[in-house]
Amino acid sequence: MPAALPSTREVPGVAELLEAAVGAVGGTRREGQDAMAAAVRAAITRGEHLAVQAGTGTGKSLAYLVPSIRHAVTNDATVVVSTATIALQRQLVDRDLPRLAEALRPLLGRPPTFAILKGRRNYLCLNRLHGDESMIDPAEELFDPFAISAMGRNVKRLHEWASDTETGDRDELVPGVPDAAWRQVSVSARECLGVSRCPIGDDCFAEKARAAAGRADIVVTNHALLAIDALEDRPVLPDHDVVVVDEAHELVARVTGVATAELTAGTVAAAARRCTKLVDQAVVDRLVEAGEGLAMVLEDLPPARWDTLPTAAAGALSVIRDTAAACRQGLGGDRREDPDGAGSRKVAQALLDEVTEVAVRILGAFDEPGPAQRHDVVWVGEQGSEGARTKVLRAAPLWVGGLLRERLFGQRTVILTSATLALGGTFDALARQWGLPPTQLPPSKAAAAGWVGEVADDPVPDPDAPKWRGLDVGSPFSHARSGILYLARHLPPPGRDGLAPAYLDEIAGLVEAAGGRTLGLFSSMRAAKQAAEALRGRLGTPLLCQGDDSTMLLVRQFAKDPGTSLFGTLSLWQGVDVPGPSLSCVIIDRIPFPRPDDPLISARQRAADARGGNGFLTVSATHAALLLAQGAGRLLRGMDDRGVVAILDPRLVTARYGGFLRASLPPFWTTNDPQKVRGALRRLRGG
Repeated sequence: MPAALPSTREVPGVAELLEAAVGAVGGTRREGQDAMAAAVRAAITRGEHLAVQAGTGTGKSLAYLVPSIRHAVTNDATVVVSTATIALQRQLVDRDLPRLAEALRPLLGRPPTFAILKGRRNYLCLNRLHGDESMIDPAEELFDPFAISAMGRNVKRLHEWASDTETGDRDELVPGVPDAAWRQVSVSARECLGVSRCPIGDDCFAEKARAAAGRADIVVTNHALLAIDALEDRPVLPDHDVVVVDEAHELVARVTGVATAELTAGTVAAAARRCTKLVDQAVVDRLVEAGEGLAMVLEDLPPARWDTLPTAAAGALSVIRDTAAACRQGLGGDRREDPDGAGSRKVAQALLDEVTEVAVRILGAFDEPGPAQRHDVVWVGEQGSEGARTKVLRAAPLWVGGLLRERLFGQRTVILTSATLALGGTFDALARQWGLPPTQLPPSKAAAAGWVGEVADDPVPDPDAPKWRGLDVGSPFSHARSGILYLARHLPPPGRDGLAPAYLDEIAGLVEAAGGRTLGLFSSMRAAKQAAEALRGRLGTPLLCQGDDSTMLLVRQFAKDPGTSLFGTLSLWQGVDVPGPSLSCVIIDRIPFPRPDDPLISARQRAADARGGNGFLTVSATHAALLLAQGAGRLLRGMDDRGVVAILDPRLVTARYGGFLRASLPPFWTTNDPQKVRGALRRLRGG
């Protein structure tokens, strides 16, 4: 645990600490930042959960870090800060926390300490690198000569890097290596021998990272590791009493990803290969045949959700479950007489356990009588690149709110923050997904916020529900003066056959008026490419499209060259930060509803309807509102930014749910007049 502050020293309040912190980073105190810091301090003191919406430019990182550090230092505690993206992790660890440590040292009597912690697979495993060669998958020997040569070069680089790195953290290896090469030098938590049994355990990078985290005031991690720590029985994070979830709008998606299980014929085959020479070959052969049986069953089934368990699939999964369990029994326990083979046995055990658990989970998913009552959604999907697609069987939780309520909110104080949390004018949409009770808005206020009817999933208030409150500290930007929201009401509703000519004409007119400087956010890669191909010959300014190069390089080129436009899809809707004259127009082609055939989304929507709620609003409209708000948030990234957010889908104005979606957007000045918008864009570029 962190070293406690000497009791003889009086610790300054959050306001004084924040003043020093803001001065250290060369910033300016903002009203929203002060309000957020005070609210975080109060929530930690009371043990009450808090959701804070803080717009871009508020300085929310300092607003939660300062009261978190004060709590950790004065209470000999650890606070965990979880993010969704590597970029924010790096900002916190490389920039914000080092500056804070230096600025707060005189006021706290010692520098606050911090550490970053990731999943074990992100760290180099020295035992696998230098020790047990039997841990390498025999299938890796089947690569063609070119692949073998490339793999060899990458593994050689990793050996050289291992002698230089102090952390073994994959993210510090630049340039990186492919996943196939990294797998040769890393292990999962299940494959790890454990520090006491590993011959190089004393030098283990992952264990050193965990030890450093255990001594730190602030531990920075990611949502996936936070979910593993909360949902699984083996804790991976140090003891902590407070969690700050930054980029909290991503929490449910990341937790769902961690809680999703997958099974493929290739996984079964890999488990069987690992058992060769360790288990009786006749038993191994039965597992090989079971995997081939699953491949045949999945080949005959289309990608779709399963509302009932197909008979052939039930038989294949039962055989896999039983044969994997037989291999596991044949593998036996640890053998002291064979320490050199410990690594290969551990990997085989891990794969067999995974195969068995997933097969049991999928078979058990259909025990409940109706799909809306089941805990898991099961479907056949596809994975792999074009031309090399394989079928995969997946099981994901129908809802993760119950898990979060019990294992996260029920265990410690949680602060959730993002620039986008209040959808439809309230926090209720995301609160339900987190497992927190809604605020139960009166019908009049719900209607004013854009809610379409009552979402009656929570008809009776629960006295045992976690206590929480929501706070919107606003934004330093004057949205109504800095930006225009253009709703192209005159356009036809979007169709299924790509962008209509009227949409292409509208996009061309906006880009021309802006002189380039446009970020086009499309609901599909097909639409983005169609627009780029159709307009490159019409526009007099450069136009980039996602897929032309790496997304990072495209964004960098877009930001560097005013006059260039960039079109793309989902990964550009969030995280693109281009302040200044390079971006003055954001175009959104249509409301980003999820695909109606998405297995998990459609199952969640049906379950909400079955409980008497509004499944479309609870699931699909909430999903779309979150993306719309994130996309619109790309426009204003600096105090001097000006521009237009143009949403071409007329349903935002004409549909009944349009009020909910509009209430989720920043409060820009709004118009339906294309001439006013084009005139404003021309004035912005000085034309």
